[in-house]
Amino acid sequence: MTQAVRALPGPLGPAPARCLALCLVSTAATGAGLLLPAALGHTLDLLLTRDPATRWVLYCTAIIVLLALLDACETVLGGTVDARTTAWLRRRLTGHVLAVGPRAAARFGPGDLVARLVGNAAQAGTAPTARAALLAALAGPVGGVVALALIDPWLAAVLLAGAPVLALLLRAFARDTRDCVARYQKAQGRIAQALSEAVRGHRTIEAAGTADRETARILRPLPELSEAGHRMWRVQGRAAGRSVAVAPLLQLGIVAVAGVLLARHRLTVGEVLAASRYAVLATGIGVLVGQLAGLARARAAAGRLHEVLTEPAPGYGDLALPPGPGRLELRGVTARRGGRAVLDGVDLVVPGGTTLAVVGRSGTGKSLLAAIAGRLAEPDAGEVLLDGVPLRDLTHDALRRAIGYAFERPALLGGTIEEEIALALPTPSPARVRAAARTAHADDFVRRLPQAYATPVADAPHSGGESQRLGLARAFAHAGRLLILDDALSSLDTVTETRITTALIANGAHEGTRLLIAHRPATAARADAVAWLDGGRVRAVGRHAELWQLPAYRAVFGVGEQP
Repeated sequence: MTQAVRALPGPLGPAPARCLALCLVSTAATGAGLLLPAALGHTLDLLLTRDPATRWVLYCTAIIVLLALLDACETVLGGTVDARTTAWLRRRLTGHVLAVGPRAAARFGPGDLVARLVGNAAQAGTAPTARAALLAALAGPVGGVVALALIDPWLAAVLLAGAPVLALLLRAFARDTRDCVARYQKAQGRIAQALSEAVRGHRTIEAAGTADRETARILRPLPELSEAGHRMWRVQGRAAGRSVAVAPLLQLGIVAVAGVLLARHRLTVGEVLAASRYAVLATGIGVLVGQLAGLARARAAAGRLHEVLTEPAPGYGDLALPPGPGRLELRGVTARRGGRAVLDGVDLVVPGGTTLAVVGRSGTGKSLLAAIAGRLAEPDAGEVLLDGVPLRDLTHDALRRAIGYAFERPALLGGTIEEEIALALPTPSPARVRAAARTAHADDFVRRLPQAYATPVADAPHSGGESQRLGLARAFAHAGRLLILDDALSSLDTVTETRITTALIANGAHEGTRLLIAHRPATAARADAVAWLDGGRVRAVGRHAELWQLPAYRAVFGVGEQP
C-alpha cells in the first residue's frame, strides 16, 4: 500500500498474501529482465568465436518464456488485487459513513461521498499494484547500474554522473503530479455534489424552468477540472520530454565508453551488447514517470478517503437496559448548528408508557430533539437517559432494539414491501408485519399491489402518504421501548391520521413510550402531554387543552384567537 493507504484506520488491506505475491512476481520479472542482456551477450560471444552455443541459446529462450509467464501472472494478480482492494475500501467507507450518520453527509455532501466511494475508492484500490510496479521499475535502473559496474566500473561511473539530474526530474514530477491530481479529484467531487442536489430537486427545477441555470451551476467547476487535467498532462509531458533529452545522452555516453573499452580489448562484443541494453534499463525514466503518475493518483484518492474515515463515529458502551417502562429523560441538552444554539439547556422528562407531543414553530429544533432523543445525533452538552441509563453507555444493539423511529420521508431501500416493514426485526414474522401494516392503515393498499407484500418496492407505485404509512408500519413492527415519530404523520389525510394516532395512543398499539413531533392541534390533543419548544428551550409542558388557553401557543398552529 502507499503511505496514504497505510494511514487509513484498520488493517492494511484485504489480501496481504496476494500483495506479497505480486511484489515477488514483479521483482522476479525484473530479475529475469536483468539476466537476459548478459545471456544474450555471452551467447553472441560464443557464436562469434564459433564455440558451442546451443545451451546458451536455450537459456535465452527459457528466460524469454519466463518473462512472458511472469508478465501474465503479474497482470492477473494485479487485476485481482486491484479489485479486492477496491471492494475492501468501499466496504470500509460505506460502513464508516453509515456509522457516522447524518454528520458525514452534512460535512461532505451526498454527491461528494458517492464520488469518493465510486471513483476515489477505485483509484486508491490500485495502490498495491502501483507500489509493486514502482518497486519493479526502481529495481530495473538499480540492477542496470550494478550490471554495468560488473562489466566495467567506468560504464557505471558514466551513468552515475548523470543520475542526480534524473533524480531531480523525478522528484519535481512527483510533487507537481500530486498537486494536480488532488485539485482534479476535488473538482470532480464538487460536480458530483451539485449533480446530486439537482437530482433531488428535479421537480423544483422543472417547475421553475431553471434547467439551463442548474446545468451551468453543476458544470461551474468544469474549467477548473479541465485546467487540472491539462496541467497533469503538461507535467507528465514535460517530464517525459526532459527524460528524452537526458536519457539518450547517458546511453550514448555509456555506448561510447564501451566502444573505447572494446577497442582496447577490455570488453568483448557481447559485453558491449549487454552494456547497451543495461544502459537502456538504467536510464528508464519513462517507465518511472508512468508508475509515479499512477501512484500519485492512488495517493491523492486515498487521502480523500482518509478524510472521510477520520470523521469520528459515535462510540457505544457495554450496558444493557434494565427492565423498565421506557422513561425518557433529557438533562441539560444543548445542540448547536451553524454556530447557533438550536437547543439550549433542554430539560425534559417523558414518563414511561405515556405519549408526549413536541410542538413549536419551524426552526425551533423539534426534529433535532427527536434525533437526539434516540441518539441519531449527539448533543454538544447534556445527556439523554432511557430508564435511568445514559444512551451513550448502551451497546449498539441494545440501543437500536429499544428505540424505533418513523420519519417524514421514510427511506424505502429496495426490497419487497414485507422486507421493508420488517427491516429492523432480527427474526421477521409475517404475522407481525401484517399486524403493523394494519395499525398503520397500510394493509389495504399493500394487498391491492400485484404481489401484495411480496411486491418489490421499485415496482410498487405509492404516494407520499402511502410511503409514510409504510414507514409507520416499520416503526410499529419494531415494538421497542421508545417510539419516536418525527413528523411521520404530515402527509396523511386528517381521517387516516386520527385513526392511526387513536390506535397508537388510545388502543395501545404500542405499549412503550411515544414521542411525537406534532404540527396539528388534533394530534397534540390526543397526547398525554405536550412539550412546547420556543427559542431553543422548553417553554411549557402540560395538557394541550391547558396550553390552548395561551395565545402564543395557539399561534404555533396558526390560530390567532381562541375558538
